[in-house]
Amino acid sequence: MHFVTAKGILSSNNGMNLYRGCSHGCIYCDSRSKCYQMKHNFEDIEIKQNAIPLLESALKHKRKKCMIGTGSMTDPYIPLEMELCHVQQALKLIDTYGFGFTVITKSDRILRDLPLLQKINEKTKCVVQMTLTTYDEDLCRKIEPHVSTTRQRFEALKQLRDAGIPVIVWLTPILPFINDTKDNLSGILDLCIEAGVYGILCFGMGLTLREGNREYFYKQLDRLFPHLKEAYMQTYQNQYFIESPNNRDLMRLFAQTCSKNGIVHNNEQLFQYLHTFEEKGAATQLSLWDLSSSVL
Repeated sequence: MHFVTAKGILSSNNGMNLYRGCSHGCIYCDSRSKCYQMKHNFEDIEIKQNAIPLLESALKHKRKKCMIGTGSMTDPYIPLEMELCHVQQALKLIDTYGFGFTVITKSDRILRDLPLLQKINEKTKCVVQMTLTTYDEDLCRKIEPHVSTTRQRFEALKQLRDAGIPVIVWLTPILPFINDTKDNLSGILDLCIEAGVYGILCFGMGLTLREGNREYFYKQLDRLFPHLKEAYMQTYQNQYFIESPNNRDLMRLFAQTCSKNGIVHNNEQLFQYLHTFEEKGAATQLSLWDLSSSVL
């Protein structure tokens, strides 16, 4: 790890990255792409040492309350977080100043902060976004080697459900010739139904590959799935979006299952929900019923 001094912490969309780089080792990670101009080794975590004072200053000077997000580039619940507690400190500030919060993670370490998430959700809105890609535990350990397994994430989802925290699952990526099967999709959807998730974000059955993450992904294919790289290169060449040959059937199954079980799966609606600040008890509150009824 190494430390830097940041000039700012919140983006124009009120997102923040307390860390840059990741140690989870997911073989498909888009954040490895060169377009993000990460100048250091991806596993050498960059820590914004002044992030918490910057965040407090930003929240103090915000004219309107809003949702604060994290996790779009780096999973904030990497192992280092348990030592540094930057996310936890940020949550305390978000709670103190009355903002909403949403986070994207693959880690059950988020449960450490469950009391803080509940406090925020009691006053405004707190939404946990959890990525699920692979129902099979052995396959999960291969393609996402240093993070909570699917079963561990599922157990975390149930605890979040019981605590009243709404959850949106990211069903991405689905890797052609690896986990693009009906059995895998059905298994994940069954977990989502049991965990009572609010919604599922899905952009099609496939993944994105561009300079930086493509090379890393192909290197991992050679190591874990011999000869599969050749199938990718022959089928997709240098395409950016790699669509599964099973996309149509899988998307039909996805839509039918979500509709049958009352799971919101309209991406635009879900992003609206994630970005809408709610104040509990306020006349302008946008309720879960308002959102879910609009897609019935």
